[in-house]
Amino acid sequence: MPTFRFFGGRLTAFYYFYNFRNMKPKEALACLAALAQEHRLNLFRLLVEAGDEGLSVGELAAATGLAGATLTSHLHVLRRAGMVSDERRGRVIQCRARYTQMNSLLGFLTKNCCAGSAAADGCTTVACKPPRKKP
Repeated sequence: MPTFRFFGGRLTAFYYFYNFRNMKPKEALACLAALAQEHRLNLFRLLVEAGDEGLSVGELAAATGLAGATLTSHLHVLRRAGMVSDERRGRVIQCRARYTQMNSLLGFLTKNCCAGSAAADGCTTVACKPPRKKP
């Protein structure tokens, strides 16, 4: 997690932008390395599809067919890269995709996309928003 920097006791817009909008190359490499494995990529895609609610570790195991220790190891790699977060709900661990990290990675990869080329019309950066829970 980024640390908050305060100026005069308040979080300034400059520091907010600095901490939350700019992904550094090393962070991007960590995210890409975490996603550069078939099972981890599948896990992350399942969590993105699940939306804000996420999926429990048991649901992930059932969907992927991975053994518990293997699944835990893959989730740990994704967690270290900041791509997923988890929360304990009683006896269940609920995992979620971190959309802010995903969008930061997409922004980093598409920054200055098609700069100065004729194909610039097709270049747009789109941020992903998780689907809302249905009532």
